[in-house]
Amino acid sequence: MSNTAINPLRPQRTPESTSAATANPEIIEWSAPGLSLSFGHSEAMPLHLLAFAAPNVSAAFPAPLPLVEILAVGRGHTLASGRLVQTSVGAALRYLSHETDEQQQSIRFRLGTPDGILAELTVSGQDGAIRASVTVTNGTGRSLALTAVASLVSPLGTAASGPSTDSTADWLLIEGANEWLGEGRWTQTPLRGLLPGVHHALTGGRTTPRSGVVRTADGTWSTAGALPTAGAVSRSRGLAWLWEIPRNGPWRWEVGEHLGDCYLALSGPTDRDHQWMQILAPDESFTTVPALLCVGRDLPEAAAALTSWRRQARRAHPDNARPSIVFNDYMNTLNGDPSTEKLLPLIDAAAAVGAEIYCIDAGWYSDSTDWWDGVGAWTPSVTRFPNGLGEVIAAIRSHAMVPGLWLEPEVVGVNSPAATALPDEAFLRRGGIRVEEDRRHHLDLRHPAARAHLDRAVDRLVAEFGIGYFKFDYNIDGGPGTDRDAPSVGAGLLGHNRAHLAWIDGVLQRHPHLILENCASGGLRAAGDLLARMHVQSTSDQQDPLLYPPIAASAPLSMLPETAANWAYPQPEMSPEECAFTLATGLAGRFYLSGHLNRMSTAQLALVREAVDAARALRPILVEAVPSWPIGLPGWDDRWIASALHGPTHIVLSLWDRGGDSGKAILRFPALAGRPISVDTVFPRSLPAWETQWNPETGTLTVRSTVSAPTARTLILTPSAPTA
Repeated sequence: MSNTAINPLRPQRTPESTSAATANPEIIEWSAPGLSLSFGHSEAMPLHLLAFAAPNVSAAFPAPLPLVEILAVGRGHTLASGRLVQTSVGAALRYLSHETDEQQQSIRFRLGTPDGILAELTVSGQDGAIRASVTVTNGTGRSLALTAVASLVSPLGTAASGPSTDSTADWLLIEGANEWLGEGRWTQTPLRGLLPGVHHALTGGRTTPRSGVVRTADGTWSTAGALPTAGAVSRSRGLAWLWEIPRNGPWRWEVGEHLGDCYLALSGPTDRDHQWMQILAPDESFTTVPALLCVGRDLPEAAAALTSWRRQARRAHPDNARPSIVFNDYMNTLNGDPSTEKLLPLIDAAAAVGAEIYCIDAGWYSDSTDWWDGVGAWTPSVTRFPNGLGEVIAAIRSHAMVPGLWLEPEVVGVNSPAATALPDEAFLRRGGIRVEEDRRHHLDLRHPAARAHLDRAVDRLVAEFGIGYFKFDYNIDGGPGTDRDAPSVGAGLLGHNRAHLAWIDGVLQRHPHLILENCASGGLRAAGDLLARMHVQSTSDQQDPLLYPPIAASAPLSMLPETAANWAYPQPEMSPEECAFTLATGLAGRFYLSGHLNRMSTAQLALVREAVDAARALRPILVEAVPSWPIGLPGWDDRWIASALHGPTHIVLSLWDRGGDSGKAILRFPALAGRPISVDTVFPRSLPAWETQWNPETGTLTVRSTVSAPTARTLILTPSAPTA
């Protein structure tokens, strides 16, 4: 590590100071591949960002804002508000030193207040994306009760060569919302409509508003409701930001106005939102959850930076480079009611169309069809499988497919034998009483008995049956947390969340061949820290194929395309176009197959096999692609839905026509303007092709469906060299 000299602590001043030291800060430059940041600090001003640059774009921040903001009991704001910024501790923090690693992959700042609160800010990054976290150490000599610590605070700024007009009126806030069966509903809203112009400068020097746009997740379903990924785009400035708090538990982001600019603050749990308080004894430390911030000239460029960061942050696994094709028997098929009699024909059919993994979904562990409140022991049913589960597993293996099982590890049904076998301390509790939701208790993975219970179950199933794939589901929200062995309910939950991640790490250390799917009633805990470890994310439980396209099209904004498992569930009663519609949905990301294939005709199976072959052919593009939305982010009720995955030499275009007024769509590819392209159908080649017309002058592709809606196609665009 390289170090600078340590500066003495400086006296506290407010961030609104206009001293010469503020106007002329000391500047620290730091660069990583595809990224350059400038930081400033002075005697009168805490450490702050001055500029953020990537190869195609740069942003300047003329209004300084402390990079680290901390709230604690007895230490509130410099201006009364409910915001994460303008904290008295943040205003008092002064630069002490910094160091970079030998590869220039990260920079670490050491900050402190005159009375001994120390903050260490670590920033790493590449290709227009940064990751930040903060460690707070209590050097005051007395107890310190933290109530919020922002992981990253940044102005939105201006493009380095752009206008500097009203900082708020030019921004569009891009945010998404999830609901069970209605994931990935994105909106674009003018920020000025959410932050009214109130002429706060007329208030005698109290020159900042007191509120902002705040979004939170307040339980254990961290992507149910508002999403931890969001963004802001300024078209006139050619500047776009995307941010993410990759959390399997509570988080908060806020956007507001500050000193002639807008700002962004990203955080894990807080006292105000999540009943989180962490008490630090002298010399104790607390580290925040990480936060990500990405920049681009527009939304696709920022999404490319975020996608690149997600890929490099993943735990190494062979499935990352070659996503396996999974057949799962749940959706619109067995619906959690498997048996030997039902499974064997499906296994044969799944193998016949080319599936590589067969996952037996819910119900395999229960002798009853009503198994909801009895889960937790994870031993195979003896009535569903008269000759044992091993007979079914052997059938899967006989077709050279990998066997998989559904598991909901973190819950124990109130009528499960595990509910009495495990001690009370192994569960989330409030006031000494176990948390119960929908006839289930929730394990507390801070406790060794809870972890040992799950380790025994996973290790036994792997050893006895050779399971190579687990679908880890999660169908309850455990609430705000636990007060057992914790200074606050929120702190107890954060401890469990971190123990959950450590448990998954342990599973993969013991069984590095396992492929893990993340699911939470569809996409209700599609958390970035989980998906950095796991390999598949079921994007929804949506059973209507007509409603799935906006979910599938928007998924790459929340996760990697090769992780986004969009269900394709063709059925024997469907027409060829209806089958192609749902199969094309699967091809928009990671192909994830279900349906009563065992009841299909030879022609229907051939269409399914064609889709599986297309998924195999697209894998090399999928694992390198970055997303775009050539007719805009999908609306829930839009007739035309489109998403594009841009690889190094090809673009895979998914298009759905759900029926309505216009039989054509105009798709925009501005980066391809001036270049001829060829347009070919990837799937279905056995059905009528659509009409396409490319205009190289405008960079637009006009598409007309040639059959009655609903209908869908997967196309591939191959650009040629630019024309002179």
